[in-house]
Amino acid sequence: MFATFLRAYCSSVEFLVSLIGRSISILMPLIAFVVAFEVFSRYFLNAPTIWAYDLSLFFSSYLAALGGAYAQQKQAHINVDILYISVSANVKRIFHLLSGSLAIFFMAIIILVSYQKFGEAMQFNYRRMSEWAPPMHHFWIMLMVAASLIILQISSDMFKDIYHLITGQDLIPTEEEDLEDAHGN
Repeated sequence: MFATFLRAYCSSVEFLVSLIGRSISILMPLIAFVVAFEVFSRYFLNAPTIWAYDLSLFFSSYLAALGGAYAQQKQAHINVDILYISVSANVKRIFHLLSGSLAIFFMAIIILVSYQKFGEAMQFNYRRMSEWAPPMHHFWIMLMVAASLIILQISSDMFKDIYHLITGQDLIPTEEEDLEDAHGN
């Protein structure tokens, strides 16, 4: 029963993070378009925009922050390989639990600070210090969402690691294991 709940939680988190990670990737060509438009406008039309730099900065920030959970899901973050590759799979899981705990603590701090900054941005109408001067409140919302997604993904990874350490089995079988079971191996 509890394992079923954990599987549902982990699968839901995996789906959500994957959906957002893939969706946010549309910002990469948008950044390229905005920068290319600015170059064209500035050097060919001799009419630079006041918004292109800020917009590309926001798009890059959204891409990096919201892509963090997807990078965690794909295990694309760095490890200290000199230690990591020389230990057993169970010790690696313990490393994941320790680093995950620290990351969740750090993400919780980011959420709290971003929430405070969001309140200030709304109260005092904070704007980016540029000629265009776009409002900044959306940036703090995005940081709260990104940190929350990272916490969800790390918690999902931690549940899988704890389950494996306790039972010796994967919480969510991989496709290879499913194929082996189907063929009776």
